[in-house]
Amino acid sequence: MSIEIANESGVNVDETSIVSAARFALDKMEVSPLAELSILLVTLEVMEDLHERWMDLPGPTDVMAFPMDELDSSRRPDAPDASPALLGDIVLCPAFAKDQAKTAGHALIDELHLLTTHGVLHLLGYDHAEPAEEREMFGLQKRILGEFQAAVAAHNKRDAQRSADDRLLGTAGLDAVPAEEPPA
Repeated sequence: MSIEIANESGVNVDETSIVSAARFALDKMEVSPLAELSILLVTLEVMEDLHERWMDLPGPTDVMAFPMDELDSSRRPDAPDASPALLGDIVLCPAFAKDQAKTAGHALIDELHLLTTHGVLHLLGYDHAEPAEEREMFGLQKRILGEFQAAVAAHNKRDAQRSADDRLLGTAGLDAVPAEEPPA
C-alpha cells in the first residue's frame, strides 16, 4: 500500500504517525494492498479555497476527501491484471484542527489521526449526511481509532520495556556496535 504525505501547512506534525493512522484504517477496512493514497496538509487559506470551490461552503474546514477510483473489492489482489487503485486525496488543515483538539481536550496529533480516519472512510464511500449514515460512519471511525490508539499504546509499552531491559542488562546500544573480531 502506497501512502504519500506532503506537509505544506507550515505546522510541524508527526507525518509518520499520520501515515500510520491511514494505513491502519485502510487495513481495518480490508482495502487492497495495491491501493494508493495521498495526504496533503495545507494552510487555512488553501483549505478555505478548496472548501469554497468544491463544497460551495464559506471558510476553511478540518478535512476534505477527494475520491479518485472505485476499488473492485471482488477482484483478488494477486490476479494477473491487478493494478494499483488510486483511492484519492485526503486534505487536512492542522491550523483548523488545532482549535478542535483543544476543545476536545486532546493533542493535535490525536485530532489529525481522527481526521485521517474520517477522510479514509469518506474515500471508501461512507458519509454522514443522514442520521443512519452518521451513526454507521462515526461508529466505525470510533472503533478504528480506538483500535489504532490501543495498538500504538501496546507498541510504545513494548519499546519502553525493551529499553528498560537493555539498561538493566547493560546491553543498550550493543546492536549498533559491531562484534570484535577474534585475534589472529
